[in-house]
Amino acid sequence: MIDGEIGYTGGFNVGDEYLGQVEKFGYWRDNHLRIAGSAVYSLQNRFLMDWNSQHALEIKYDPALFPEIKQTGTVAAQVITSGPDTEHEEIKMTYLKMINLAKKEILIQTPYYIPDEAIHNALKLALLSGVKVHIQIPNKPDHPLVYWATYSFAAELLRFGAIIETYEKGFMHAKTMIIDSGLVSIGSANIDVRSFRLDFEVNTIIYDAQLATKTKEAFLADSIDSKPLTIEAYQQRKLTIKIKEGLARLVSPLL
Repeated sequence: MIDGEIGYTGGFNVGDEYLGQVEKFGYWRDNHLRIAGSAVYSLQNRFLMDWNSQHALEIKYDPALFPEIKQTGTVAAQVITSGPDTEHEEIKMTYLKMINLAKKEILIQTPYYIPDEAIHNALKLALLSGVKVHIQIPNKPDHPLVYWATYSFAAELLRFGAIIETYEKGFMHAKTMIIDSGLVSIGSANIDVRSFRLDFEVNTIIYDAQLATKTKEAFLADSIDSKPLTIEAYQQRKLTIKIKEGLARLVSPLL
């Protein structure tokens, strides 16, 4: 947050790999938001809550930290946070609500797809209901067990008609969900148990068809740099990969 008036939030962390300067990962694909408007208040409040929960030097409330912000636009945005300080799993519940709202399509970008049963079954139900589900995941691991668990869970959706792609241009780290070209989530939360229950995460939900369409266009551009995973190719995977997947699925609740 800058002067309580501008906020940056999304998937980018601070590190060389996020600038594409680590040879192992190459080009780093991510999504981030610059927010100007009253939604910055929510980000500022979340920062203060996190700081005061971990730091001896508590920041007292000061009106100067929340300056008056004149209306700067017409886009409705909602900041959703979750973490181990609550049992409600707000971001997971938001993902579930978004999936269940879909009438035509669900587009997802995530580096880690290790869902719990509720999310996994919600996507299966959407597919069985005729909703298009299109998911992009990385083509390379930054954490091997996490990658093979992601590969296994995503491939399972192929049998239900999902489109699964592996991003080939570099490393896919964006955490994006687009519903029917009208609702979009961009944030830090992966689709995994760790993000839902153990980590402090922040997502921003944007209720705007124009921005959702712009995000979808970026998604489709990424699809050009991606390789589709087919059932035939998945079934022909090597025994060593099957063993890796089995081990990863076994410990997936801990990943």
